[in-house]
Amino acid sequence: MLDIRKIDQDPETFQSRLAARGSDLSLSEVTTLSKRRRELIVRTEELRHQKSATESSMKTADKKGPEFATFRDQMRELSKEIKELAHTLKDVEEQLNAAVLQIPNLPDEDLPVGNSDTDNRAVRDEGTKPSFPFTPKEHWELGEQLGYLDFERAVKVAQSRFSVLKGPLARLERALIQFMLDLHTETHGYTELLTPFLVNYDSMQGTGQFPKFKEDAFILERDQLALIPTAEVPVTNLHREEILNGAEMPIRYTAYTPCFRREAGSYGRDTRGLIRQHQFQKVELVQFVRPEESDAALEQLTSHAEEVLKRLGLHYRVMLLCTGDLGFSAAKTYDLEVWLPGQNAYREISSCSNFRDFQARRAGIRYRPEPNAKPQLCHTLNGSGLAVGRTLVAILENYQNEDGSITVPEVLVGYMGGKTVIK
Repeated sequence: MLDIRKIDQDPETFQSRLAARGSDLSLSEVTTLSKRRRELIVRTEELRHQKSATESSMKTADKKGPEFATFRDQMRELSKEIKELAHTLKDVEEQLNAAVLQIPNLPDEDLPVGNSDTDNRAVRDEGTKPSFPFTPKEHWELGEQLGYLDFERAVKVAQSRFSVLKGPLARLERALIQFMLDLHTETHGYTELLTPFLVNYDSMQGTGQFPKFKEDAFILERDQLALIPTAEVPVTNLHREEILNGAEMPIRYTAYTPCFRREAGSYGRDTRGLIRQHQFQKVELVQFVRPEESDAALEQLTSHAEEVLKRLGLHYRVMLLCTGDLGFSAAKTYDLEVWLPGQNAYREISSCSNFRDFQARRAGIRYRPEPNAKPQLCHTLNGSGLAVGRTLVAILENYQNEDGSITVPEVLVGYMGGKTVIK
């Protein structure tokens, strides 16, 4: 959520920065409602002052005289008007809050200006593309030929865009989760969490999924709960409406969760394979930091996600997202795109974002810089460390052999019970 006071002070700048990210949302409703809110507050205070003065006058007036009766009538009228203004103010504040919740975060000023992913800027690439003496296959063909990837039965028990992993591939996915969690907790210093996979609507609003993207969520309406689209939601909301101890910051959490997305508007894209599923696994990284530390924290968090790819020996590139390709809540994002030889393309495997104080303001997450100091909004960051299903895809395509078998990356052999080849 953006700061309404700052919008009021310089709406033109806010409007131009929103336009840079391709948003045609007008701030006129917000500024009009904000002005009306201020007017109502001022008028209410004036009436309360008049009521207080009238009340004082009543105390000295003759209770049987006409002056007292006049004061009494004035008190009734003032009380009535104050009550009516209170209802109006509440309505205006609700409208204002609803309007502000629809506004995306402002992009950082140093981002490339653009309209889509074609305008993103390549920052660096790591590793070497593998070469094959044969034409590499795509992951779904490899998995189905091995007999360990089943889409047909997943459709039978659920619907399209679900999958079933069997035997060694199921274990490989579990191995990846364990490997990522071990790396982030033992090497990178994150605290592991196991959170609920269902959250309330306040949690979805706190991180920016609601109300803007409610249609993308799987919702249990009877219980007023939603299946999480990412661990970012429960982990960030863990400290909703709390004041953190500045001496304990930065706070770093990692969590494995399944993730659930309707993928509304994505039908026709990646209809085959594991790239775009309604249910997938992910290991998430979340940080709560002081504002002056968030730029460095984004670089650090991104490097932590990159380390997973480096240890798996996968070629990837880092892309700085342009203004038009940013997520709703993000101010700056790096995408890690892994090379998939079967598809002959780079595909996103992690997004690492700095949200500045956008989520903290929505969720009421503050910190106290020093003992007895006034609480301030912290900055939040998160990134996939990594998307597990897409990492499995990358391993299948990059470590495939001509006979259709898959070599297990060295770093995962121990997690696979010593198995070095899946065949």
